[in-house]
Amino acid sequence: MEEQGLHIETHPREGDPLLRAGRPDPCIMVLFGATGDLAQRKLFPALFELARQDLLPRNFAIVAFSRSEQDLEKFRAQVKEGLRKFARTQPLDEAIWERLASKLEMMSGGYDDPEAYVRLREHLDRVGERFGTQGNQLYYLATPASTFPSLLKGLSESGLLYRENPETKRPWRRLVIEKPFGRDLATAKELNRALSTVLDERQIFRIDHYLGKETVQNILVFRFANAIFEPLWNRQHIDHVEITAAESIGVEGRGRFYDETGVIRDMVQNHLLQVLALCAMEPPISFAAEDIRDEKNKVFRALRPMQGGEVAKYVAQGQYRGYREEQGVSKDSKTPTYVALKMYIDTWRWQGVPFYVRAGKGLSKRVTEVSIHYKAVPHCLFSTSDTCQRLQPNVLNLRIQPHEGIGLSFESKVPGEDINIAGVTMDFDYSKSFQKPVPEAYERLMLDCMRGNTTLFARQDSVEQAWAWVTPIIEALDSGKGGEMHTYEQGSAGPDAATALMARDGRRWTVLKW
Repeated sequence: MEEQGLHIETHPREGDPLLRAGRPDPCIMVLFGATGDLAQRKLFPALFELARQDLLPRNFAIVAFSRSEQDLEKFRAQVKEGLRKFARTQPLDEAIWERLASKLEMMSGGYDDPEAYVRLREHLDRVGERFGTQGNQLYYLATPASTFPSLLKGLSESGLLYRENPETKRPWRRLVIEKPFGRDLATAKELNRALSTVLDERQIFRIDHYLGKETVQNILVFRFANAIFEPLWNRQHIDHVEITAAESIGVEGRGRFYDETGVIRDMVQNHLLQVLALCAMEPPISFAAEDIRDEKNKVFRALRPMQGGEVAKYVAQGQYRGYREEQGVSKDSKTPTYVALKMYIDTWRWQGVPFYVRAGKGLSKRVTEVSIHYKAVPHCLFSTSDTCQRLQPNVLNLRIQPHEGIGLSFESKVPGEDINIAGVTMDFDYSKSFQKPVPEAYERLMLDCMRGNTTLFARQDSVEQAWAWVTPIIEALDSGKGGEMHTYEQGSAGPDAATALMARDGRRWTVLKW
C-alpha cells in the first residue's frame, strides 16, 4: 500500500494458521425475535454473508419463531428486502439468496404458551430430519430481556433445552442471549441464576458484538505477537490510556429503550469494559477460551471501586441538547447520553496509570478507538524550553471503527539546515493493507456459537464483576450525588465537564477524527 509517501507491506506467514477455526457443526438455529430490528439489520445479513462465503454448516436450517402469525413466503420476502438494505455485499446474489431461503422455516406461538413449545419441538424434529442436522440446536434470543424468563421456562420444560453431561452423548444445545445482561448487579445475578438452573456455563453465549470486531481481536495478537510492544505495556512507560466510543447519531427512533438504559448501561458496562480488559489483561497461558477469559476477569476484579464523593470527582455526564424532544423520551429525562470516566486498575502492571473512558451520542464523529499515551522524554536535549514544550509524547492508536487500523506517532527532524522537529504518524489501514474486507462482527460470532467456541463471549463471573463496579456509579448519578447533568450541542466533542476532567490532570482528550 502506498499513499502520500507511506509504504506498508504485509507478509502473511506461510503454513497452517496458528489457530484453525474449523467448519461449524450441523445444526438448526432457532431465532426468537426474527421479525425485529436486530434480526433484519444484523443477523440475517450475517447469515447471508456466511452463506455467500460457504462458511455455514453443510447441514443447516433456520427456524424463525414469531409471536404473530406469519406467512412463510411473506416472511422470506421481508428478509430479502432487509438484505437489499443491509447486506454487506451488494447487489444481492440471487443464487445465494435462494439457497439460504430454502433453509429458512417459520412457526408462530406465544412465548408463555406451553403448547407452542410442544409444536416447536415437533417442528424441529421434522426440520432436523429433512436437513440432516443431527439433533444439534442453537437458540438465539434476539428479544427484549423481559422475555428471557418465559423463553427459558418454555424451552426447558418442553425438553428443548437441557444441561449437557459429558458422560452422556446427546445432541448439543446452546443458547445465545443479547445484551443487556441485566440492569444492575442484582438483576444480572438473577438472570445468571435462571440460566444456570437450565444450562451449563459452556452452553451459554452472552453476545457482545464489539468482541466480534476484527480489530478488537487484533489487540491480543498485536500485544502478544510483537516483542517490541509488550515490554513497554506497563506503568513504567505508559502515562495514560484513552478508550473512546463516539457516535454521531442520536437515539434514532430507540428513544424509549435508550431512556430506560442510558450510556453507561448501553456502552460502558459491556463494550468498553471488554475492550479495556483486552488492553489491560496479563498474557494468558494459551489462546484457549477459558485461559483468555480468566485473565480478563482478573482485570474486572482489579478495577478500583469509586467510593462516596469520588463519582462526582471522576465521572462527568452529559445529555445532548434536543434529547428530551426525541420520540419516546421523557420530557424531564435525567438519562445521560454521554459519560466520561477516570478509572484505575489496581495491579502491579497498571498501578497509578489512569484509564480515561468516554462514550456518547450526538458527537462530531463516529469513532471507536484506544489511544495508548506514552510518557514524555525524561530529559530534553534541545536548547530552548520552547522547543521542549513542543515535543509530543508518542501515542499508539488502535482504531476499532471506522477505518480499522493502527497508528503510531513519533517526533522527527524536518529536512533542512535548521533542526526543526515535526510530529509524524505512521498509519496502517486494516482492510487496505491486507486487501480484504473486514467482516462484520456477527458473522464471526455466529460461527463461533455453532463451533462451541466461547472465547469472544462474556462469562458469568466477568458480567457480575463488571456490574459490581458499574452499579454504584449508576446509583450515585441517579441519586444526584454523582454531580450535575451537563448539556452539550449535537455535533460537538461532548460537555465541557469532560474536558475539565482531563484538564485537571494536565491532559486533554484526543481530537475526534476519521
